[in-house]
Amino acid sequence: MIDFSITSHILMLWIASFILITMFWVAFRKPTLVPRGLAGVLETLVLYIRDEMAVPNMGKALGTRLTPFLATLFFFILTLNLMGLIPLFTTATGNIAVTAGLALITFVITQIEAIRSNGVKGYLAHFAPSGVPPLLYVIIVPIEILGLFTKPFALAMRLFANMVAGPPIIYALLGLLIVLGPLMVAPVSILFALSINILELFVAFLQAYIFTMLSALFIGMGAAHDH
Repeated sequence: MIDFSITSHILMLWIASFILITMFWVAFRKPTLVPRGLAGVLETLVLYIRDEMAVPNMGKALGTRLTPFLATLFFFILTLNLMGLIPLFTTATGNIAVTAGLALITFVITQIEAIRSNGVKGYLAHFAPSGVPPLLYVIIVPIEILGLFTKPFALAMRLFANMVAGPPIIYALLGLLIVLGPLMVAPVSILFALSINILELFVAFLQAYIFTMLSALFIGMGAAHDH
């Protein structure tokens, strides 16, 4: 029996979605020729995703078309990561089911764009490239099929592992206050916990960037088999 109960991580996904929808609506509800304030920051980030991630990895046409997807991916993951640093909130990206779901979306779009760019025949042809001795197909075909799934697996595991590691370290450092006594280790424990928390802030941005960049790279690779 499948459990459809609402967990804390599902609640975090809803809150993150609400935050992003509200933030972009407030920022762009009155379009201006030169965006300023929050609108200017958001537009700068979207343009960076388009010019530095999407277009270089997928080409101008495909990159421009998929910029909204990549931007949504980046802002959604970043919001979830940052929410995990707020007391009483949880890190949804520290749940393998969440990261696997995000990776699955990238996987599906990769296959769709690969078929759209190369056709069904061209898409299937890359599993058994021409010019290879027939005996090697026994090795090459399984490797190519396996390669389809290792990419989204790596996406999911990388984000999950990096986001799940930080909170236990912070809890362990703060736990020293209870084990050894507050007067003995309070300054050192709190200093180290604060340092890890600042590092987690950097990791939140870094992992959102890496996930988005690799998604653009994998989609670009799938859409251009001849390269």
